[in-house]
Amino acid sequence: MLSYQDVFLFSIIIIVLFGSSKLPEIGRGLGEAIIRFKKAVSEPETNSNKDESLKIYHKKQS
Repeated sequence: MLSYQDVFLFSIIIIVLFGSSKLPEIGRGLGEAIIRFKKAVSEPETNSNKDESLKIYHKKQS
């Protein structure tokens, strides 16, 4: 089990590595990834889901 000291130390290391300005962006990306993963696990796979995923992927790449 993690103690408060471990969490604090881990937080400080993350801030030093990525900088405080990048943390919201990293958190947002992590949150979106978790939501997509949960959605993908709970929904049955169909061709329309694959098409939507590709559209979202290509839209973000542009």
